Amino acid sequence: MKKFLLMLAAIGAFSGLAQAEEKIQVLSTQELVNVCKLPASPESRSFCIGYTTSVYDTYLMTRHPQRAKPFICVKQPAPQRDSVIADFVKWAGENPQTADKPAAGVVLGFLAARFPCGKK
Repeated sequence: MKKFLLMLAAIGAFSGLAQAEEKIQVLSTQELVNVCKLPASPESRSFCIGYTTSVYDTYLMTRHPQRAKPFICVKQPAPQRDSVIADFVKWAGENPQTADKPAAGVVLGFLAARFPCGKK
């Protein structure tokens, strides 16, 4: 029984080590741009809208208003979603240094540049 438990512990430790060394793939900016380019298939458009919206929604939900000043301020009425995505695709093409960067961070950077907050 002890040998069995030791073997299970060794397998668990090795498994944890293998998982710790596993590289998690993130979506690159170029991959997102390729999906968001128009005209897009319904599936690509849905993915693009879902991804970019979730990045922005995560920003809104995780930024603590008393501890972190906003850096993205979209004035209402907000521009059309497809217009902002087309601007992002164009902007990313003009900034090729972002192509291999994680898309979520680049989307936030783009939104901060496109919708900066005024000084209060």
